[in-house]
Formats: sequence, structure tokens, C-alpha cells
Amino acid sequence: MANTPQAKKRIRRNDRRAEINGARVSRIRTFIKKVELALATGDKAAASAALAAAQPELQRGVSKGVVHKNTASRKFSRLTKRVSALG
Repeated sequence: MANTPQAKKRIRRNDRRAEINGARVSRIRTFIKKVELALATGDKAAASAALAAAQPELQRGVSKGVVHKNTASRKFSRLTKRVSALG
């Protein structure tokens, strides 16, 4: 258990940040799921639109530090590849 006032403050702060960061990651996942849903239906226009909406969310996650830069690049690259493969 935390003994110093600073350690107690860090615990409180970490709890707040974990809640905010969890919401951010959840939002990113939701945008990615929208792209995958459009891919599953085979709608290229909807998939392209969803991908265009997901890209800034991924980048925002990178800038906020909740997603690693390479992870975001990999996810975006793979989704782009799948969207462009739609006929």
C-alpha cells in the first residue's frame, strides 16, 4: 500500500488516466470495427469512408500515447490493403 502522499496522489491520477485511456482505445477499436464490417459486407465505398474516419483516430491514439506508432501504422496498412483489394 502507498505510504507517501505523493504515492497516494499517483494512484488517484493513474486511475483517472486509465479510465480516459481505456475510452480512447475503445473508440479506436470501434472505428476499426466499422471498417471491418464494411469489408465484410463488400461495400467498397462504405469501407473507404470508414477507413478515412479511422485513420485520424489511430493517429490521435498515437499522439496521446495509448497506441504505439508502429501498431497504428500496421493496422492502417493492413486495412488499406484489404479495402483496395475489394473489387
